[in-house]
Amino acid sequence: MNNSAFSQSLLDKLGPEAVITTPADIAPWLSDFRGMYKGQAQAVVRPNTTDDVATCIALCADARVPVVPRGGNTGLCGGATPDTRSDNVILSLDRMHAIRSIDTIGNTLVAEAGCILGNLRRAAADVHRLLPLSLAAEDSCQLGGNLSTNAGGVNVVRYGMTRELVLGLEAVLPNGEIFHGLHTLRKDNTGYDLKQLLIGAEGTLGVITAAALRLYSRNDVRVIVLAAVDSPQQALHLFELLFERSGPRMQAFEFFTAECVDMVLAQTDGLRQPFADRHPGYVLIELADTVDEASLRTLVETVIGEALERELCADAAVSESIAQVNSMWRLREEISEAQRADGPHLKHDVSLPIASIPAFMASVGERIVKQQEGIRQIVFGHFGDGNLHYNLSRPLGAPRDFFAEHGARLTAEVLDEVMRYGGSISAEHGIGQLKREYFSRYKDPLDIRLMREIRKCFDPHGIMNPGKIF
Repeated sequence: MNNSAFSQSLLDKLGPEAVITTPADIAPWLSDFRGMYKGQAQAVVRPNTTDDVATCIALCADARVPVVPRGGNTGLCGGATPDTRSDNVILSLDRMHAIRSIDTIGNTLVAEAGCILGNLRRAAADVHRLLPLSLAAEDSCQLGGNLSTNAGGVNVVRYGMTRELVLGLEAVLPNGEIFHGLHTLRKDNTGYDLKQLLIGAEGTLGVITAAALRLYSRNDVRVIVLAAVDSPQQALHLFELLFERSGPRMQAFEFFTAECVDMVLAQTDGLRQPFADRHPGYVLIELADTVDEASLRTLVETVIGEALERELCADAAVSESIAQVNSMWRLREEISEAQRADGPHLKHDVSLPIASIPAFMASVGERIVKQQEGIRQIVFGHFGDGNLHYNLSRPLGAPRDFFAEHGARLTAEVLDEVMRYGGSISAEHGIGQLKREYFSRYKDPLDIRLMREIRKCFDPHGIMNPGKIF
């Protein structure tokens, strides 16, 4: 069946309000938001229901037409962008954005995959509950994309990755069958936990259409600490103390270097140096609880006082107002946007054994400097869970296409060192198109073989999100 005939079959089954076939209207759906990848497609399908998703995928399966699931298009690895085959069908669940239920006794939320994450967080807050998944892109990313990449975010140290928040899933498999796993049970030991295969699979095993998520009590009492540190090792000693003293109240422990702050201040209005002196590194710590603010503040001030006495930080400031909380968080949250404004750069989303982070930063820094003088190392991340964003910006004055010539060599230096320390080349952004080569190079061959066999079992004709991961 040619593209025109197949597109007509989609229109016949799903209707013109759900199917886009005009090239000019398809064009905005063909690129990732960073402009790194651009593909082709014969149609964009925007279903209203899970049954419509099943109808679309069944048609594609019968005709061997590739399906590219797409969420909010906030991914950094090209996982939701089609390849250059003209017969691709882009499947967007942006019209499936219903919250099906919120249960404040079982503490669950059931929502469709097209829901914006920030809207879900606000819906939970409205019934005095917390959905802890929190990302910089939460007001544009969609739940389906969060699930498909097993997103992390700033609260992992307390609540875990996305998969740890999921109780059940509904999904459409590559043959058009609906997987009815949308359970809210806390305990279910009836064989394999099939939902976990779909989480983090980047749409290669099927399309997640809805999820049942865990909710937690709202922690409205928040205290933020911004601490200056002389080294990553000092930051980890501070983390050890805070974890010991504050227990589960600590929900974020973010590290960033002085170079990050310099770039944010150069590119962002309304912020200033956090301390009188410039320090090699900074740690932003958020503690939250349901107790009164005075009790939490007393705990924080006691622990930070001990940290200063033991020289586990060089200076520290405790938030006194919501405005100060927001200002402290902006220093961390604006890093990615500041680096984007600075120009083309290399992103490395890696994870490491937490205790190995200081040694890794020292050794990889030496490797980078030997390879290319003047490279600016913009290093930040979720220290509390071992996730480091080891980004590189081009030397000052270098041409904008600097990384076109040097990027592959520098990335290999970084990832070689990650593997030497027993880390992972992807912590929370997935593989997509960006990391396929490195995935094949660094992943254990047995792991890859088993993954390929699982994918073939789910999708024998290879129609689901082709060219991603493998």
